[in-house]
Amino acid sequence: MKLINFTKFTLKSILFFLMLQSCVSKKQVLYVQDINSKDISEVSSSEYSFQENDILKIDVTSLEIKASIPYNKVSSQGNVMNSLDLIQLNGYLVSKSKTINFPVLGEISVDGKTITDLENDLKQRLKTGGHLINPNVTVRLLNSKVTILGEVKNPGTFTFTEKNISLLQALGLASDLTIDGDRRDVIIIRETNGQRTTTRIDLTNASWLISPYQNIQPNDVIIVNPNTKKIKSAGLAGNISTVLSIASTILSTIILISR
Repeated sequence: MKLINFTKFTLKSILFFLMLQSCVSKKQVLYVQDINSKDISEVSSSEYSFQENDILKIDVTSLEIKASIPYNKVSSQGNVMNSLDLIQLNGYLVSKSKTINFPVLGEISVDGKTITDLENDLKQRLKTGGHLINPNVTVRLLNSKVTILGEVKNPGTFTFTEKNISLLQALGLASDLTIDGDRRDVIIIRETNGQRTTTRIDLTNASWLISPYQNIQPNDVIIVNPNTKKIKSAGLAGNISTVLSIASTILSTIILISR
């Protein structure tokens, strides 16, 4: 009788232990929990500086349409540009030395420059060099990408054509975090002007919405770490099959000893 009661107690203890392992509190899975107490009217972000292998689309216009033609790349496919791949093939590739080869003007350095900086630089060169009257230059980055790894439903590298996307939009590309993703420990790795920075974001706190990491920059890497439950389940103590195996061995040993 004592053996039966002990066995029941042991099984209940095991089940209780497994239930504890599977529990995730609401505070661990809800985003921006204090959003009502935060002033999020201001959005802080920093402009992206060009990096090696960026592909740029640069359009030049002026009062004299024909005069601006030599300063624009002519598509090898004619005027029909029906895919992003074709557009990229006709873009300006940033070299290892952070330069582009621009028509007529030749080699132009983009080192440390943002989109706005390059637009102003080209305008000034075209104007002061007597190339065009009142030139207008628009620059667009064609191969923006973000890599999202860890506890998300669809990890991988994603491209986007928008000038800016938010951190939440980026996580949406990866189909959101899994239930095992630690929303209080999301790492963002960013390279700016040859320097790599790493920061940790707590998605449950609304303060990140007014930080420079509210918006994603091209080539950012986002890593979603697993929560405590997932880490434990990956080890010996939290592995269900291991626990059941150990429990079975203990019970078998007790039965043999009691005979």
